[in-house]
Amino acid sequence: MWRALLTEPWWTYDPATVSGWGLTYRWFNLGEAAVWLLCAVFVLNRWRRFRRSPVELLYALALTTFGLTDVREASVISAALVLVKGVNLVALLWLRAHVMRRWYPDSRLY
Repeated sequence: MWRALLTEPWWTYDPATVSGWGLTYRWFNLGEAAVWLLCAVFVLNRWRRFRRSPVELLYALALTTFGLTDVREASVISAALVLVKGVNLVALLWLRAHVMRRWYPDSRLY
């Protein structure tokens, strides 16, 4: 049982058999991906204007990869994906705290 939990997909989008919940979940994840990717654009734009640190590029990359994992999640959920999302989230939160504290202490939005 544990092996299947770790190696098999937990949920897969199938347009032929998708339920209302599955369709809602899929569109929610695609919308969430769009928000994360938009945040990455904001951070890249801020970096382009001020160029305070290359760490901001890593922050934008973490936002981008988190958005891309949501695109993947719209089709399939697996233990590996959840693990990657968790690691990416920890990196994202650390990078945000570092960038905001060091270079933008008066800003609270992004």
